[in-house]
Amino acid sequence: MTIDGPGRAPATDAAAALLARLVERGLRHIVLSPGSRSQALALVAAEFEARGLVRLHVRIDERVAGFTALGIGREDRMPAAVVCTSGTAVANLLPAVLEAHHSGVPLLLLTADRPPELRGIGANQATRQPGMFSGFVRHEADLPVAEALADAVDADEVAPIRAAADEGWDAAIGAGSRVAGPVHLNVPFREPLAGELPAWLPSAAAVVAASDSTVVDPEPVEAEWGAHYQGGGGVGAALEVIEAEPIVLEAGPRTVVVAGADAGADAEQLAHEGGFPLIAEIVSGSRFGRHLVHGYRRLLSDPELGGRIERVVVFGHPTLSREVTRLLSRSDVEVLAVRGPGEQLNLNGTTVAVDGVTAPHGGDRDWLGAWMRASRDQVVDLSPAAPDADALSSAVPAERLGAISAELGAIRAPVDRAGLVDALWRASWPHDRLLFGSSRLVRVADELLGGKKVPVHANRGLAGIDGTIATGLGIAAASQVGTAPGVTRVLLGDLAFLHDVGALLHSAVEPEPRIQVVVGNDGGGTIFDGLEVAGVAGSNAFDRVQYTPQTARIEELARAYGWEYQRITTRGALDQALTSPAGGRQIIEVPLTR
Repeated sequence: MTIDGPGRAPATDAAAALLARLVERGLRHIVLSPGSRSQALALVAAEFEARGLVRLHVRIDERVAGFTALGIGREDRMPAAVVCTSGTAVANLLPAVLEAHHSGVPLLLLTADRPPELRGIGANQATRQPGMFSGFVRHEADLPVAEALADAVDADEVAPIRAAADEGWDAAIGAGSRVAGPVHLNVPFREPLAGELPAWLPSAAAVVAASDSTVVDPEPVEAEWGAHYQGGGGVGAALEVIEAEPIVLEAGPRTVVVAGADAGADAEQLAHEGGFPLIAEIVSGSRFGRHLVHGYRRLLSDPELGGRIERVVVFGHPTLSREVTRLLSRSDVEVLAVRGPGEQLNLNGTTVAVDGVTAPHGGDRDWLGAWMRASRDQVVDLSPAAPDADALSSAVPAERLGAISAELGAIRAPVDRAGLVDALWRASWPHDRLLFGSSRLVRVADELLGGKKVPVHANRGLAGIDGTIATGLGIAAASQVGTAPGVTRVLLGDLAFLHDVGALLHSAVEPEPRIQVVVGNDGGGTIFDGLEVAGVAGSNAFDRVQYTPQTARIEELARAYGWEYQRITTRGALDQALTSPAGGRQIIEVPLTR
């Protein structure tokens, strides 16, 4: 192997060609974990950061890096690139890949590797990385080793690498199929693993010029998409119909709109235009509008309402209630699932997948009215009682003292789960971001909270507790660009918090995010208290293997990682903490009873 000029290395030329093309295509965030085999990619990324072409996020934990990139993709719907070294580093990306696959979040994995001759012979840090994510990525490629690039003098001579970048980028954003998701580009390097940066690295002006003609927007979905997408996701029975064009709903069947995770405003718009009741999960981004149904779980169990549903239009991925799952599994209900970025829904085996739905104005007024009247009876008012102004100003000492005592009692009342979710909901506005972890609290929020148009995120593709803090940090990084206002708030349980403690480590040279991680600490996994296992397991076994009690000192963890910390026990103090000007990283611990 020869090197063109002193200090040049094929590994660096290949890394430069790959990242340069991705930057031209629109890559703006690189999340990097350090390692030996990936050093060429890392050094080129650092140079691009210095030139103002990308924002670089360095994380020592690859699982944290994967979910940070997932959070970025969740927020701006463009892929962030994850760069890591070979071996177990790559395997640690699997949880984020699975969530991205099932949620349809764009994600780009650039994994450094040993060259092919070192695979399968016991070489250090070498395993079979190609195919590691098969079935869960939109595209994967094992790039050629870059020996031939030793004589490259400009970017035009690295066409194979640039072509691989194009193919990977298009697959990640869903160009041609509109099914965004994770992509794996495996990049093998031979020694020397790094050298001088090539002179043809692009400037900011060159990237802008190249981007004008290379950015590809997603094209209309192909009719056969459902059949071959299912193979990777394992969703079971094939969809009955794939409609490539939006359909117009005919009047007649008693219809409701169901909005699951990532449904967005389209669900509310259809409910409004068609005159349909709207059943919107708290994580849907659709929980607002005049047709929103409060207390939907109880109403779905009512034979006069839920029992009479004949047609359901579904947006997003519903996961938070068994009542909705039962509805979508009924064979006597026509289910139309509007195609979204994630895995296609088909719980009853006859679901019709559609590219969009429109409805004439009006709808069945009697049907809508019955739901709206029942909905009003289900509204839960979580706001503290208003002060008794007359008593507070009374000249009668006993009346005045009684009113003062009542006010102090309200301020000092301990926070329960309902008060916690209500406080976060009230404190968050359209310029903020709210991320719900997969814990008991998201179900409390779903059951109790009213309508509000707030940007909401949740990793409900697989509904795992993996990477919740890292996802929130990625959302903050993508949403808090320049002078953009707002706070990212993460609500999660204590076990989900402890599961992602490594995400608290933050580089001192990176911008400080405005983020509040709110931990509802009930000392273990109380979500299991409401499941079947609580009724069949003995108390000792249940606590040992399900509840898993913990006594971790969250304050000391916060201090160790350089986060501001508050332990809050009253509603008044919680409201103040959430609404005070937030700067930097904050952990708010709220003790809860089991």
